[in-house]
Amino acid sequence: MKATLYHGAFVRLAVTVISIAMALYHIGAIAFGTPEAIYFRGMHLLFAIVLVFLLYRMTVKKHAGPVSDEQRYVDNRLPSLLDYALLLIGAAPIVYLFVNYEYIVTRIYYIDDLSLMDKTMAVIMTAIVLEATRRVIGWALPITAMVFLFYGLFIARLEPERLLDQLFMTTEGIFGIPLSVSAAYVLIFVLFGSFMERTGTGQLFMDFAMSLTGHTAGGPGKVSVVSSSLFGTISGSAVANVMVDGPISIPLMKRSGFPPHFAAGVEATASTGGQIMPPIMGAAAFVMAEFLAVSYGQVVIWAIIPAILYYVACFAAVHFEAKRRGLVGLPRAELPRLRMVIRERGHLFIPVLTILFVMYSGYSAPLAALAGTLVCFPVAALRKSTRGYVNLPNLLDAFRDGARNALGVACACACAGIVIGVVTLSGLGIVFTQFVVGLAKETLLLALVLTMIAGIVLGMGMPTTPAYIIMTALLVPAIIKLGVIPPAAHMFAFYFAVLSAITPPVALAVYAAAGLAKADLWKSGWAAVKIGAAGFIVPFMIVYEPALMMIGDWPSIIMAFCTASFGILLFAAGLHGYFITAANYWQRALMIVGGLLLIDPGFVTDVIGAGIAAVVSVSQLLSARIAREAVRP
Repeated sequence: MKATLYHGAFVRLAVTVISIAMALYHIGAIAFGTPEAIYFRGMHLLFAIVLVFLLYRMTVKKHAGPVSDEQRYVDNRLPSLLDYALLLIGAAPIVYLFVNYEYIVTRIYYIDDLSLMDKTMAVIMTAIVLEATRRVIGWALPITAMVFLFYGLFIARLEPERLLDQLFMTTEGIFGIPLSVSAAYVLIFVLFGSFMERTGTGQLFMDFAMSLTGHTAGGPGKVSVVSSSLFGTISGSAVANVMVDGPISIPLMKRSGFPPHFAAGVEATASTGGQIMPPIMGAAAFVMAEFLAVSYGQVVIWAIIPAILYYVACFAAVHFEAKRRGLVGLPRAELPRLRMVIRERGHLFIPVLTILFVMYSGYSAPLAALAGTLVCFPVAALRKSTRGYVNLPNLLDAFRDGARNALGVACACACAGIVIGVVTLSGLGIVFTQFVVGLAKETLLLALVLTMIAGIVLGMGMPTTPAYIIMTALLVPAIIKLGVIPPAAHMFAFYFAVLSAITPPVALAVYAAAGLAKADLWKSGWAAVKIGAAGFIVPFMIVYEPALMMIGDWPSIIMAFCTASFGILLFAAGLHGYFITAANYWQRALMIVGGLLLIDPGFVTDVIGAGIAAVVSVSQLLSARIAREAVRP
C-alpha cells in the first residue's frame, strides 16, 4: 500500500511539473518568438506524448470478483511498466530529430535515401501517434488514419520509404500544419479556459444567464442556451460544456416541466454551438485561419452572424416548445439578480475583454490569449467574492487542467497529419475532388449535400478539428471548384464538423447530456437535431449568400441577417407547433416553408416568405381572438 501511495504521489508530481513546463514553454514561445518548426512542433508533441502515457491507461481493467480499492487504483490509474516503456519509446523519435537537426534540415526530401535508423524512428513515431490518439479520443481517428495508410501503400502504391519520409522527416506529415496550429494557438487558449474555470467564471456565466432569462417561459432552457454559448467561448469542447453546465441546467429544465430527452437535447445543442461562438471559438477555427492564410480575427468576423443564427434557432426552439407545453419560468425569488451578479462577479469578464482588446489592437491571437491568461488570477483577487480562488493549489490545478485538456487536440492533430501526408503524397485530394465534381455533375447543391454527409459521418467518432482537417483535404476543394468562395467553403465544412456532435447515431454531446438527464439516447438525439434543425440550413445559406459572413456591402449584410433571423424563428415555430398561439398542421407546414424561403437569400423568396408569415400570423390572431371570446362570460 505504501509503495502505491509513493507511486501515486510521484505520478501526480510528474504530471504537475510536466504540465507547468509545457505551459511555460509555449508562453515563452509566444512572448519571445516561436522556435524553428521542427523544434516547436516536436516539443509540443513530446510534452503531449509523455503526459498521455502517464495519464491514460492502455485498457480499463474489469475484475470478475471482488477486488481491493488499492488494486483497482493501480490497474486503472497508475502507469504500468508497459506505459513507461511506451513513453520512452515515443519520446525517442522526437529526441532523434532534435539531435540530428542539421542532418534533417539539410537533406533533400524524397531524393536522399533514408537510413535504417530514419526508417525505424519513422515507423515508431507513426505507431506511437496512433496509440496515443486512441488512448485519448478513442478508435475512430486512428482507424481512419490506418485506412489512409493502407490506401497509400496498397492502392496508390506509394513507395514505403517515400511515405515514411513524408510522415516523419518533413513538415508535411505528422509535424504539419495541424500540429503547428495545436502548438501555436490551441494550447494557450485551452490554458486560458482552464484558468477562467479555476477562477469561478463558470458560475458567473450560469448566474448571468439565470438572471437574464430564468423568469421567462421555459426559462431554465434559455439559461442553458445562454450559459452554454458563453462557456463555449472559453472551452471549445461540446462534451466539456455539457459536463459543466448540464448538472445545473438539466435538473432545472426537468423541474420546470420539460421532458428529460428534450432537456438533454437543449443542453447538447447549446453546448455544441460554443465551438462556433466568437470571440473564442473551437480549435478548428485556428486551423481554418492557417489554411486560409488570414488572421484569427478575420475568422471571428466571418463566424459572428452564423453563430448568432445558430443560437437564435436554439433559443426559439426552447421558447416555442415551452409556450406549447404551457411552461413558465422559475420564480424571481429563486433567481440571482443581475445587478448583484455583475457587482459580485462581473469583473471576471475582464480576461475575455482583455483578449478582444489585444487582438483587435493588431496583436496576434496567441499573444492576446496569453494576456488574458495572465490577468485571470489577478482579476479574481480584485473582489472578496472571488479572492478565495487565488491560491497556489488552484493555480497548479489550472496548469494541470490546461495541459490535460490540450492532449486530445495535440494527438488528434498529429494523427490528422498522417492523413494529410497520405492525401498530399498520393494525390488523393485531386482524385476525390474530381470524383465529387463528376458525381455532382456541376450541381453545387448535390456537392454540398455530399460534403455535409461526409462531415457528419467523419465527426461521429472524432473531435471537430480532425474531422474538419480531413474535409478540407478531400471535399472543400471540390465545392470551391464549383464556384464557392474559399471562406464560405471552409465555414461550411467547419459548421458540419461541429454539428456532428449532435447528429445520431454517434453524437458525443448527446451521450453526455442524456446521461445527466437519465434520458433515452435516441429520443435525446432526435430532440437535439430538431432543436438545431435551423442550424443545419445556415451553412447552405452561407454558401449562397456570403453576406451572412459579413462579406459584401452593409445594406446587403443587414438585409440578409434580418430575413434569415426571422426565417429561423418561423422555421422553429413550425417545427415546435407554436407561434402566436398553438399551431395546427397546415399552419406548421406553412411556417416551415415560409421560414425556409426567408432564410434563402433573394428578394422574391423573401417576399413570398413574408407573405406566408403574414397569412399564418393573421390566422393565429383570429383564432386567439375567437378563443378569448368563447371563454368570455
